Amino acid sequence: MADAMVLKAQRFINGYAVDGIPDVEEDGRTSWTVMYALTRVLQHELGLSPLSDSFGPATLAALAAKFPVIDANTRHEAVCRVVQSALYCKGYDGGDIEGTYNPRVAASVARVKQNMGVQAAYPGDGVTPKVFKALLTMDAYTVVAGGTEQIRSVQQWLNGRYVGRRNFFVVPCDGNFSRDVQKALIYAIQFELGMGDDTATGAFGPATRDGLVRNPVSQGSTGTWVNLFSAAMIFNRRAGVTFTDSFGAHLASWVREFQSFAKLPVTGRGDYQTWASLLVSTGDPTRKGTACDGVTEVTGPRAQALRDAGYRIVGRYLANRAGSSLNKQIQPGELRLMASYGLRTFPIYQTNGGEAGYFSRGTGIADALHAVERARHYGYQRGTRIYFAVDFDALDAQVTERILPHFRAVRDTMSEHGPEYEVGIYGPRNVCSRVRAAGYTSASFVSGMSTGFSGNLGYPLPEDWAFDQISTVEVRSGDVRIEIDNNIASGRDEGQGSYDLEQSSAGLDVSFDMARRSAMLADVQSYFVNEMGVPEKGGAGGLAFSLRTTTQCFDILMDHDWLITRLARNLRMRKALIQCPLMWEMRAYNSGDVLADELVIDHHRGGPSTKRDCSTGPGQIFANTAIRARNHCIREGLIGGTIMDAAKDGDLWAVWQRLYEDTVYNLGTVPLVLIEGADEIGVGRPGLDTPEEQSRLTLARYNGIDESAQGYGTALLGLYRVFEKYHAPLRA
Repeated sequence: MADAMVLKAQRFINGYAVDGIPDVEEDGRTSWTVMYALTRVLQHELGLSPLSDSFGPATLAALAAKFPVIDANTRHEAVCRVVQSALYCKGYDGGDIEGTYNPRVAASVARVKQNMGVQAAYPGDGVTPKVFKALLTMDAYTVVAGGTEQIRSVQQWLNGRYVGRRNFFVVPCDGNFSRDVQKALIYAIQFELGMGDDTATGAFGPATRDGLVRNPVSQGSTGTWVNLFSAAMIFNRRAGVTFTDSFGAHLASWVREFQSFAKLPVTGRGDYQTWASLLVSTGDPTRKGTACDGVTEVTGPRAQALRDAGYRIVGRYLANRAGSSLNKQIQPGELRLMASYGLRTFPIYQTNGGEAGYFSRGTGIADALHAVERARHYGYQRGTRIYFAVDFDALDAQVTERILPHFRAVRDTMSEHGPEYEVGIYGPRNVCSRVRAAGYTSASFVSGMSTGFSGNLGYPLPEDWAFDQISTVEVRSGDVRIEIDNNIASGRDEGQGSYDLEQSSAGLDVSFDMARRSAMLADVQSYFVNEMGVPEKGGAGGLAFSLRTTTQCFDILMDHDWLITRLARNLRMRKALIQCPLMWEMRAYNSGDVLADELVIDHHRGGPSTKRDCSTGPGQIFANTAIRARNHCIREGLIGGTIMDAAKDGDLWAVWQRLYEDTVYNLGTVPLVLIEGADEIGVGRPGLDTPEEQSRLTLARYNGIDESAQGYGTALLGLYRVFEKYHAPLRA
């Protein structure tokens, strides 16, 4: 919501015609852009150059030298206006932004310092340099969404106790654990260990580890160390823990609960391993796990070495990255060999996933289809959980914009095309927790050893964690060596120990070689003209009013080659069979189809139209046909889903809308219609070696059951041969 005084602050910023102070949008909304601009205005008024978004040591030093306290005695109008503007951006009263430190400003500053917890350290109503630095952030000092008063009280305590130290700055008091709060807690521990300002870094290093080994807490302990330990428990969302300086039986009970959750020795004491698990995503990285993952083939000697080293579950990859020379995928016979040594396995799917741009709905669909195909190829049985990787430090906004839509598509696609498998996620703590909270995964494989990831710092171990990757180690046994990632196992996923027979990938279609795109288009155009009498644009009869050219239809087909190929491989049928009706129905699409769509929409939205259903979308499929086809394939165990009833308007309208609006759903329905149609006419399910006559009859049934449908089938069989001219060599 726009705020008139924030708008006034933005106009104050835009009143500067100074290089390095960019204009901000005058929308009355607080943002980092506004805070950065105010920081630059302050730097300009302090005489600093060059100007920067960062309120760093130089800004702090200059401010301390010129304005150690800004209060009613300060006569620098512009600096006072920055204070007033910052207050409004924080939600406090800043007066009229006229450049005076009036009683309204003084009262707000006193209140914001109290909210920060620094009123004792900085008494009075003046703005000190560290308070000013905090004002020029987007940090909140009251509880915000998802926060708790209990966490806020700890944040205030940390600020009040340690803000006087040189490198400790005011942290948010918003009730949420975060990266900055995590760093503040480490600073506090280092200060209590006696580290000086030149030594304390806020990072969990060897000196901090050694200090914690020397400072265990247990029932009967009192003082600041108990404060810090209980704070760490609270930050890790251990329900029931209170902030205290006395380690009583109640706290000991909750410590045991946490230790059991994190798979630590259950002692009820705040020993080093417990401290470490509360403070850093690896916990104690020297802990020995019973699970591991790796990119190296597990041979017999390696399996024995892993078994002797105490490992029982091994994570292996379903597929290689396209174009990579690294062969990390499961090798033929490897799973059964590991089983013979008493090793269970869990599958990981990662062909990329190393940057935000990779993640999207389309990629999620493709990944899920590929993962299902590969899992079946290796013989993974029902109940197996596949872990899809997010292998980068995803920021919260990237999780919202990219990763959540990706995993929603993974879940939805798996539920239809791989309902026998469960969906897991590999990634930083925050990513795992957010995707699980959205309901898209059932367990997390945490990339805990990436301690510097913002998605690990300041986030607790996900409640649904199955594996926690904490270190890379080399397992040796005589001359045998294998490098693995050492994982702690929670017991939530025991992996798989037996497998179905491997499905051969021989004869399955592959992605099209786009270098041959022009050649195939030319052949398609030639077939349309010479055999079907259909020119590049328009044509006789109904085609005179068609809305797409042959090239446009072919382009749509090629743009979705990734989907058609994956569908064909999963259903073990020919992609050319799916492409034929799509190509023709898109080419025949005309203004009459547009009108029919409008009449169906009008009917279901309460208009006068009586038209309940029509063929729609790229595949020109009736909702009734889609329901019938999907029901058949569900009953046959080819896909997952809910049986629907075309006689019910709600079911018919829901399916029709998806066919109309969702190209992927529409294209994904085409092979199901072909399968159901083939069954209806008794020619058998389309497969990899279906005779041409059966394919012709199946294509004919896609169009109908009258005599004209036979001509449709014959015409499309010729088109099938054109597509196969290019697909067959690629399969070979």
